[in-house]
Amino acid sequence: MSQLSYDNVGTLLDRTTRLLKAHFQRAFKDAGVDLTPEQWVVLDHLHKEGSSSQTDLANGTFKDAPTVSRIIDKLAKKGMAARTRFPNDRRRYQVALTKKGETIHEQLLPKVEALRVQAWSGLSEADYADLTRILDRIRDNFPE
Repeated sequence: MSQLSYDNVGTLLDRTTRLLKAHFQRAFKDAGVDLTPEQWVVLDHLHKEGSSSQTDLANGTFKDAPTVSRIIDKLAKKGMAARTRFPNDRRRYQVALTKKGETIHEQLLPKVEALRVQAWSGLSEADYADLTRILDRIRDNFPE
């Protein structure tokens, strides 16, 4: 593969990521919800996993700790999540969705699922498996 091809892949990944984020942002705005795609990822993780430590949230959403902390702050300010200290470890926080957060998740999930279906239109299960395998391999080439 030529160097030009490698350069093009990065551009394609960046362009696709920006396009997807823009469509998610527009869907949330059209639904009357002030939420970013990054905030959705944390909201969705909390919905699926229940309350989590900030460390578990960072690991589960593949985001760094400072980013997760900022997202939690914003979700808490919007009344969608609450942060409490662990009873046996006052240095750690436990994060959970509030009733409002659960309601917002329920409201947005059909829109998110529709966008996912649109994004994968014309692609097969094998295509999805190939893309996942390739992206995992690239990530594994850069140990943390």
